[in-house]
Amino acid sequence: MQTDLQQFKQYWSLLAIAHQWSDGLSLKVYQRLEAAYTEPHRYYHSVQHIVECLTLFHQIKAQLNDPLAVEIAIWFHDVIYQPQACHNEKQSAQLMSDYCADILTSSQLKKVFRWIEATEQHLPTFETDLQYLLDIDLAILASSVERFEQYQHQIWQEYQWVEPDIYRKKRQQVLAYFYQQQPLYLTCFLHEKLEQQAKLNLVNALTKQA
Repeated sequence: MQTDLQQFKQYWSLLAIAHQWSDGLSLKVYQRLEAAYTEPHRYYHSVQHIVECLTLFHQIKAQLNDPLAVEIAIWFHDVIYQPQACHNEKQSAQLMSDYCADILTSSQLKKVFRWIEATEQHLPTFETDLQYLLDIDLAILASSVERFEQYQHQIWQEYQWVEPDIYRKKRQQVLAYFYQQQPLYLTCFLHEKLEQQAKLNLVNALTKQA
């Protein structure tokens, strides 16, 4: 069975081969991504999260208008992650723009920059590819009971610097926000596939924390 890091590397290799990137370009970008997602302070925003997102991406990519742009957005949307910082998404988008200037067109760079910024607030959108990106990023909420509990623990580990009572209050607010979204998932396909399990996980978590 492959480790998350092995799968992470394989997904990147598949992407690089599919688009015939040079070995030098592919290695440069990959090394930056691996270094980011294996940082020791990451428990959830890690290689595992990117692999889970990419696994779902490969199930739906035929439904996308610009699958390369969506995949690049997945790879880079959490490349900068400091739990105590306020502008992770904007910095991640800027790093994407710097590293992907030879991978994406100018219009794609601008689009993916905007999409990565959009993962901060997860506001509704009518843009189909962005809808899929946001849904994929939130697919963890619809995971198995065991994986959801692991996810909850991983988020807590990333915020251990927060006073416990404050953390519980803020975390409950986040979970309640997603629970109240109607719908939570914006695309018809992922709404049908994920919505029910996500709402069940969220209500169970909110009940535990009440």
